[in-house]
Amino acid sequence: MVERSNSRYLGIVITRKSIIFLLISTLSILSWFLIFSSTNPNRVLDYISVPESTDFPLIIIKNSNNLPQENNAESPNPENKEDENRGGTKTEEPLSESREAENRGGVKTEDSISENRGRTETEEAVSENKEDENRGGETEEPITVETLRRIEKISASPTPLKVYMYDMSPEFHFGLLGWKPERGDVVWPDIRIDVPHHPGGLNLQHSVEYWLTLDLLFSELPQDSRSSRAAMRVKNSSEADVVFVPFFSSLSYNRFSKVTQKQKKSQDRELQENLVKFVTFQKEWKISGGKDHVIMAHHPNSMSTARHKLYPAMFVVADFGRYSPNVANVVKDIVAPYKHLVPSYVNDTSGFDGRPILLYFQGAIYRKAGGFVRQELYYLLKEEKDVHFSFGSVRNHGITNAGEGMRSSKFCLNIAGDTPSSNRLFDAIASHCIPVIISDDIELPYEDVLNYNEFCLFVRSSDALKKGFLMDLVRSIGREEWNKMWMRLKEVEKYFDLRFPAKDDDGDYGVQMIWRAIARKAPLVKMKVHRFQRFTRPFLGLSKD
Repeated sequence: MVERSNSRYLGIVITRKSIIFLLISTLSILSWFLIFSSTNPNRVLDYISVPESTDFPLIIIKNSNNLPQENNAESPNPENKEDENRGGTKTEEPLSESREAENRGGVKTEDSISENRGRTETEEAVSENKEDENRGGETEEPITVETLRRIEKISASPTPLKVYMYDMSPEFHFGLLGWKPERGDVVWPDIRIDVPHHPGGLNLQHSVEYWLTLDLLFSELPQDSRSSRAAMRVKNSSEADVVFVPFFSSLSYNRFSKVTQKQKKSQDRELQENLVKFVTFQKEWKISGGKDHVIMAHHPNSMSTARHKLYPAMFVVADFGRYSPNVANVVKDIVAPYKHLVPSYVNDTSGFDGRPILLYFQGAIYRKAGGFVRQELYYLLKEEKDVHFSFGSVRNHGITNAGEGMRSSKFCLNIAGDTPSSNRLFDAIASHCIPVIISDDIELPYEDVLNYNEFCLFVRSSDALKKGFLMDLVRSIGREEWNKMWMRLKEVEKYFDLRFPAKDDDGDYGVQMIWRAIARKAPLVKMKVHRFQRFTRPFLGLSKD
């Protein structure tokens, strides 16, 4: 009996030891698996954006009233505001400013910081490590205002974005405006003599393609003496940062998207098909997979079929309302402003008392599903005192009347319609009427460097539909706060003004701002191209194409 009891006890001990050993072995294997998976470099790259290069510094355009003074005293307000915008703490500000100071290009009226408001902690860590290497590992050195100013003085001006533009048939660009070359081998108009005329009207609001192409052609001429130009055309694609595709897609849609009785398909559809064939056949596309190409698709309905085949490229869009995220998104693509239709308000001295209308809206009220808020707001606000909310169109001098109404108003409603954005926002900016943006899915031009909260009000659609909410908000903005936003609005309106030609004293007008936005994407584009080329050996067999 004793022997049987001892053997049973011994079996129990051995079983427990086996279970403990098995558990320890399992935990060890799992821990090593987690270590290997977390150190996979490809997974890390999937979530890290490339830090901004020194050629294209990220410049935050701040209110000139808040710029640091020449004396050593620093104004606390800009720092606090930046802290709130980034959701960070005040102790992060000196490091952020020093990193940008080393990269900035010496702008007269603009302050700089190095981080986008949306940067993750991982990205900040990568950027800080890079800066530590640049400073020779002196991470303990205190950063003073004097140090920042010294770095700013010796910084070189930003290098223009180098753009290779395809010499495409005029049928894709100025031929859509009726321009015809004198000879068959001529692709571009001589803009020193004759600039093809844009028809204007509603077509003008999506005309960013026209202005960017003219600017590139002008950059080749001796007449372009700008020292601060943001982009220049290069003839060798191997020297380029990006490849520009000069297809006037919005104009093609506006003018030629309807099928006539003699056509099986529209001219716009044929142009899109020919565009895909042309672009994908080029060696530049094959080398990069199209990731460094810039294609204009500003009208929400433009490039309706070609976008699904050319989506690796960087699109220049008005918004993303009619795009699936895998085709276009704010990380990959560029949001460009509409061309405002109302004239700019030159020498505006109206001020708070010179604008008797409190809140203004004139336009289409009954829209599709995305614009139901307009209809609901109409019934909420139509009887309110000092509010102009009415139907309007371009007919019967509608644009002129809208411009006069905006110039007489303190606040202008910009409500989502069929798409998240509309030209009305940029008409309000040109009229110096404080925009009240009610569009939950809107994306705005240059928002990585421009703080719209300084000159716009943002209201959630759900809040706007609460009775009394909107009126209480605009009535709570007093004279001093309104004047501050109004002054800032007059400062920034040039960033949305598309014009040609741009002279040195024009500064950063709309065209230059769009090129700079593209330039800020260039480091990420370069990384994408390099990753695409890992297994393709793209340079073999393409030089003779």
